[in-house]
Amino acid sequence: MFTVLKSVREYKWVSLVTPLLKILEVVMEVLIPFYMANLIDYGIDKGDMGYVVQMGIILVCFTILSLAFGIGGGVTSAIASTGFAKNLRKDMYYQVQKFSFSNIDKFSTSSIVTRLTTDVTNIQMAYQMSLVLAVRAPIMFIVAIIASFRINAQLAWIYVFCVPVILITMLILLSFVHPIFQRVFKTYDKLNNVVQENVRGIRVVKSFVREDYETQKFRKISEKIYTDFATAEKRMAAAMPIMMLCSYACIILVSWFGARLIIASGNNPDKGFTTGQLMSLITYATQILVSLMMLSMIFIMVTISRASVERSAEILNEKSDIVSPENAVTEVRDGSITFSDVNFSYKKDSDNYCLKNINLSIRSGETIGIIGGTGSSKSSLIQLVSRLYDVSTGSVKVGGVDVRKYDLDTLRNSVAVVLQKNVLFSGTIRENLCWGKEDASDEEIRHVCRLAQAEEDRNSVFV
Repeated sequence: MFTVLKSVREYKWVSLVTPLLKILEVVMEVLIPFYMANLIDYGIDKGDMGYVVQMGIILVCFTILSLAFGIGGGVTSAIASTGFAKNLRKDMYYQVQKFSFSNIDKFSTSSIVTRLTTDVTNIQMAYQMSLVLAVRAPIMFIVAIIASFRINAQLAWIYVFCVPVILITMLILLSFVHPIFQRVFKTYDKLNNVVQENVRGIRVVKSFVREDYETQKFRKISEKIYTDFATAEKRMAAAMPIMMLCSYACIILVSWFGARLIIASGNNPDKGFTTGQLMSLITYATQILVSLMMLSMIFIMVTISRASVERSAEILNEKSDIVSPENAVTEVRDGSITFSDVNFSYKKDSDNYCLKNINLSIRSGETIGIIGGTGSSKSSLIQLVSRLYDVSTGSVKVGGVDVRKYDLDTLRNSVAVVLQKNVLFSGTIRENLCWGKEDASDEEIRHVCRLAQAEEDRNSVFV
């Protein structure tokens, strides 16, 4: 949680103002029943219209202030939560940009997409509810209990006895539900992976008439998400009836014993319990009921977002396997490449190497072709040169220097690698070609296209 909350940054003051506004709103709402009791007991029952008008004006002021504080808290909570989500998504995205290929392999592309979208949205909703309801509900509950004790301590104890029941229920449900949400987000990753495969390989799917198979695979994962969520929601649904049972039981008991006290005192405020005080206690019971319902909503949202927080923190805490060393070399002397006793495995601490005992020397200026069948690790070999992966044992040297001693920017600006899966990010083809040389002329671009056997149409590159 502390890792994720570092992303609040410039929205700290808004996050601090929101609970303050909500506390003031709760204070106004709790004061209203107290003054309503005085209005009934000392104004309406005694026929004192001056006192009724005075209390009426005070109640109207409290209502307006409560409305103003509530609106202000809603606005600030929205600003704080959306700003926090923006910063968190930005921090996670920038962190992913620092990842090596091995880090990305660890999480998978689909999992990273889920964490940047669904998980951040869950955290945003939980943060907003925490600023508003997580402050409002407990404060309202505590203040309403205190106000109830001030009116009648004997009846107020009824409210206190329901608290342990609710807390125990929440803890039991949390222990059952949290593992389900942890599992369901991993299933989300698989769902995104299936969608990604189909979008990128739609031509292959159609060419081999695999639509029914892919549809069935998607339906199977989608139904698993539905089943897990339905199971979790069914268990979470038990919280609300228990809270309602406790709250309405409190109202019934307060009404029963309160009515007996009113009869005993003759409804005289100077002698004991009165109708106005009973009305205030019932209003406080309603406020306690509302606060408990808010707590149940928070409980559900926090339970869902807990798994999202853990997954987001994993991204933020992940350290790139490949970084520039201290006192890094910042100049590549020439284009010579040397592989010395290189062994490489995609999995750390594994003896199952995809490249084994590789010794290769390429002089600067030579043109070398590496030929082999699919899966013979040609791409793996090339990726070691630009240090997209690090060797398991041995060394790869460029310009006579181990690639692990170079500054990463220096190395990758000197070693150009075109991967098999090429993606056009944005802009035109011409703009992407100019990435290697921003001031490239039209003739230079045509020359590059001729070298790449891509000049079918003389003007196609400028489209």
